[in-house]
Amino acid sequence: MPTARKNPWYRDGLKFECTGCGDCCSGDPGFVWVNDDEIAALAAEMSLSVDAFEQRFIRQVGKDKSLIEYPDGDCIFLEPESRKCLVYAARPVQCRTWPFWDSNLGRKKDWEAARRACPGCGTGQLYSFDEIEIRRKSRAV
Repeated sequence: MPTARKNPWYRDGLKFECTGCGDCCSGDPGFVWVNDDEIAALAAEMSLSVDAFEQRFIRQVGKDKSLIEYPDGDCIFLEPESRKCLVYAARPVQCRTWPFWDSNLGRKKDWEAARRACPGCGTGQLYSFDEIEIRRKSRAV
């Protein structure tokens, strides 16, 4: 384990509770990376074959695959009116592990930036260091 992770600034845990606002699913264009298992789960959630799902909702980015998005950067599965995820039960690991990403955990000021962008950061359930690390590491796979 790297030294920085032995005694990180968030060793006492962090609070997070999803408010369902959809803010983490919108904004600047980017990538929601998906693997074959996630694609199969998403296809099943939408009652589509894997091939049909990939043709409609996946883009190839080099050797990897990402969900497509609207031109404004919103996820293709973010329902515009309700701001709810249309595939929440089958959402990819990248979505399930928000906000416990390396980009938000590197320094306390990174977490503070995430808090400004996400109303759920800093509220609700207290996640222990071990719980945070499980989520952080599952995203890195």
